[in-house]
Amino acid sequence: MRYPRILVIPCSNRSGSHNARLAGAIVKVLTRLDCEITRITLRDYELPLYDGDLEGRRGLPENAQKLARLFHENDAVMLVTPEYNTSLPPLAKNTIDWTSCVKSDHAGELQPFHGKVFAVSSASTDVYGGVRGLNHLRAVLSSLGALVIPEQVAVSHAANAFDESEALKDAQTADRMDAMCASLVERAALLSARMEG
Repeated sequence: MRYPRILVIPCSNRSGSHNARLAGAIVKVLTRLDCEITRITLRDYELPLYDGDLEGRRGLPENAQKLARLFHENDAVMLVTPEYNTSLPPLAKNTIDWTSCVKSDHAGELQPFHGKVFAVSSASTDVYGGVRGLNHLRAVLSSLGALVIPEQVAVSHAANAFDESEALKDAQTADRMDAMCASLVERAALLSARMEG
């Protein structure tokens, strides 16, 4: 049986992003588990603001198709996102909106969200750690048929949350991150086994 494939995506392109740092900490935990990890940056998959008329005139952007193929080929997806105005940021929502439009490509039918395992995490400089945005993100993913695991991490006061090795300083938050990663890999492994069976 192959190891489950995990796709890790920081939903922030900002220089010095706390969420990119959190994604790095998550990857370090995942490397200790039985899984294959792919981490991408959305800078490499730039997309226009979603517009149905634009889609009608030009079709689906190539980067939307590439992202949909990546989502489809991995057993689980970890989204690490900041919170904007108590909701998910435009980069995350726009990425999801375009990717959800892709139903197939040259290789066949695609399922970027339906039946896929997802985990969500956030880092924020405020006391809430982005948890309010994660609630909205969960609702969006669930509406697309994704299985969003209950475990999540919301890192508050993110500017001071990481040590020199980019690990989380707070032991309880680090434990929650470990539990989230273990749950994600376990559920992704079950999905992988079902697909192979």
